[in-house]
Amino acid sequence: MWNKIPQFKKNGFTILEVMIATFIVTIGVLAAYTVTQQIISYTHHSAFRLTAIYLDKEGIEIVRNIRDTNWLEGEGWSNGLGAGEWEADYTAQGLVDNYDGDFLYIEGGNNFYKYITSPGSNDIKTNFKRKITITPVGDTLEVSVEVWWEYKGDTYGPVRTQENLYNWYPE
Repeated sequence: MWNKIPQFKKNGFTILEVMIATFIVTIGVLAAYTVTQQIISYTHHSAFRLTAIYLDKEGIEIVRNIRDTNWLEGEGWSNGLGAGEWEADYTAQGLVDNYDGDFLYIEGGNNFYKYITSPGSNDIKTNFKRKITITPVGDTLEVSVEVWWEYKGDTYGPVRTQENLYNWYPE
């Protein structure tokens, strides 16, 4: 009789065990939330950077197209491609305007980027700016394009591309 010690059965969790389990679950949920937010942020940044790279390459192609059109129309190869900082888009026949930091627009309906917008159109202002710099050097045009973008109040970029355009089709 003396060697019988009363045994208590554990039928549930103590308050300490509940608090520890709640703490661990909360830490796990917060970690998953933080990782998800980082992934979303990186995805936005990657998408904007990729768009900036495409806009950068398009700037070079716009200048190249102006040069090639000059040849086809029998004009001087660098006609309309003067030295300076420019804005340009595919809708214009030449360089649009001196660069003044305007944002590009997305043309409603077909998602093309452009500077020229008409009143009443459903064009949407974007976060992107593009500057095309042309520097004549002898019989060559040094074309440099820079693209910036804004996101949540911060400015990113520039993404830069440079190419030399030559008068390889002499008149």
